[in-house]
Amino acid sequence: VDVVGMDWSSFSAAVFVYLACAFRYGSDDLDVIGLSFRRDIWMKKVQVYPAADGNPTKTPMQESLLKKVGEQGCPFSFQMPTDLPCSVSLHPGPNDNGKACGVDFEVKAYIAKEASNPDEVIDKKDTCRLMIRKIQFAPTNKAGPKVELSKQFMMSDKPIHMEASLEKEIYYHGDPITVILKVNNETSKTIKKIKVSVDQLTSVVLYSSDTYTKEVCCEEFTENIAANSTFEKSYQVTPLLSNNKEKRGLAVDGKLKDEDTNLASTTLIFLTTKLFHFSDVVVELPLTLMSPKPAG
Repeated sequence: VDVVGMDWSSFSAAVFVYLACAFRYGSDDLDVIGLSFRRDIWMKKVQVYPAADGNPTKTPMQESLLKKVGEQGCPFSFQMPTDLPCSVSLHPGPNDNGKACGVDFEVKAYIAKEASNPDEVIDKKDTCRLMIRKIQFAPTNKAGPKVELSKQFMMSDKPIHMEASLEKEIYYHGDPITVILKVNNETSKTIKKIKVSVDQLTSVVLYSSDTYTKEVCCEEFTENIAANSTFEKSYQVTPLLSNNKEKRGLAVDGKLKDEDTNLASTTLIFLTTKLFHFSDVVVELPLTLMSPKPAG
């Protein structure tokens, strides 16, 4: 945050900057009788002018920025705790107004006489805000999960054996997810269709735990798995936020103004594979969507 063009010699107040992580659990239009549906999870505040800690060591990034803004630039930094949640929003519906529910991060600079005086009136023109986004990069990948299932049917004396597996446990946003399916059909009935879907499981914990599921991708494949035969094939599906724009309540990575985002990282995702038989044969595999770690 840079303040330019002020005569600091006649300035009697101080400039403070804070970084806040907040949980918003209701939109602005629900605010009534002064109640706000927003709660701070964590906040850190510093005084940037006059500098409260003398002349701190500047980082290379700060040195580069100060060359652009000149002597009136006031560098500052925050050390963010590692246990804070990542930015996340619940996707609003077509008719929803105001800010979305979720976790957001805000940097705010303001001019005041005291750092924390709730009775001091801060003029809106003496403040500036900047929304930032906290994301988590994917760790080293591991081998994907595998699940096996045998199902017996009332109308058949032989079962179906089904095995589904993923190549890895973490997938990057926008990458296709490959599921490897093996079927041993010992029944007398032909399987003609396979469905692969991806569901997002979201838990919102406020006064009670609310967990719900949203389907974010679904593909049906026409196959012919004959009676008393084996079958093996790979299928690919790609869950994208762009295909789910109208789904209210979908968890997405924190959204900044005029910037696109992704389905929420680290949210528990289940890939479901279904065989259509006498009755459905279903297996589920857990996976995680995340962003790749930048090179270097």
